[in-house]
Amino acid sequence: VQLVESGGGLVQAGGSLRVSCAASGRTFSSYAMGWFRQAPGKEREFVAAIRWSGGSRYSADSVKGRFTISRDNAKNTVYLQMNSLKPEDTAVYYCAAAGRWGGIATMNRRVSYDYWGQGTQVTVSS
Repeated sequence: VQLVESGGGLVQAGGSLRVSCAASGRTFSSYAMGWFRQAPGKEREFVAAIRWSGGSRYSADSVKGRFTISRDNAKNTVYLQMNSLKPEDTAVYYCAAAGRWGGIATMNRRVSYDYWGQGTQVTVSS
């Protein structure tokens, strides 16, 4: 599976942005997908995850109510809609694909994912 993120950019605090991740290769619809982010000098952290069917999804407490993960299996694409952005949301955002859905207990862990994209920069100015 090859993953390519797009849609990052510069946005003012309080604004919105949608980043996308296009997948190619093996059957996209069979993979759980996740978004992680990494700010300068910090560890890569979990943002959100969605099951192959889209029926189960969850997000980190830091973005709950502001970010929404979704997917379109017909387009082999997963999205992260980000609203009410804050300067602390500034990071490189990575999408990742997992061969199995382990539930809330595992999908927030980097080791649960098999494939990673190269990332897209999101910068939120104050």
